[in-house]
Amino acid sequence: MAPPWRDRRGRFLPLKAAVLASLFIPGVLYGFWLATGELGARPILAAIHGTGLWAIRFLLISLAITPFARALDWPSLLLVRRNVGVASACYAVAHLFLYVVDQKFALLTVISEIALRFYLTIGFVALLVLLSLAATSTDAWVKRLGRDWKRLHRLAYPLGAVALLHFYIQSKLNVGQPVFVSGLFVWLMAWRAVPEAWRRGRGIGVTAAVYGGLAVVAGVATAGLEFAWYGLATRVNPWRVLYANEAIARGLRPAHWVVVVTAALALMFIARRLMRTSQPVRRATA
Repeated sequence: MAPPWRDRRGRFLPLKAAVLASLFIPGVLYGFWLATGELGARPILAAIHGTGLWAIRFLLISLAITPFARALDWPSLLLVRRNVGVASACYAVAHLFLYVVDQKFALLTVISEIALRFYLTIGFVALLVLLSLAATSTDAWVKRLGRDWKRLHRLAYPLGAVALLHFYIQSKLNVGQPVFVSGLFVWLMAWRAVPEAWRRGRGIGVTAAVYGGLAVVAGVATAGLEFAWYGLATRVNPWRVLYANEAIARGLRPAHWVVVVTAALALMFIARRLMRTSQPVRRATA
């Protein structure tokens, strides 16, 4: 198997090397902060939350690579998808290891907590699925599994939902980050539900309408998820939370940020589409 900074022919790829190096940055920073005592009164707990958050971030980034590669006509971007997915699994393992450290390596306690606490149970199940996807991401496993490989790796979609549920429960009342990330996840899933012909095979007006619609859907879904969480899982009045989305005097809510981010992506993708259609068509010469 070729090193992760080279392609299948063994050629060095600056993009893969740069992405690979960047994947280590959060881990190095948390290691430095732990060593220098900059993570507050409960440094291990802060590192647990940080590594878990980066595991989810890298999982979503791996899911976002396909939309970006296709919308920007950047096929080489697909070459880093495997690295990002494996990084998500590594940070998830670090997340669990730091939890074991926080429990002073009392493995029986860790096992009982995972078995008895729902959010730890689903988090552990998500970790096992993520590890199976990372382990089978090699070219050898692609050949060995054949068509079943794609079926297996489609588990990344429900895996994302389960990981986000774990994130919600762990965050308790302060669910601003999981709500925002959930909105981006909804956008990624909605993008996959739209036929390829509607995303890029028709006129620029249709493409703009599709991406604009995706931004609206993601924003509305984000507000709905926030409303549902506060209504079902907390004693906070969900209607007050929903009303806060109608007024931005106190700052932007997660639903607003999701619309801002996905609308910016829509503009970027549409601009790329316009650039592509404005390029002159090269005719073959005899």
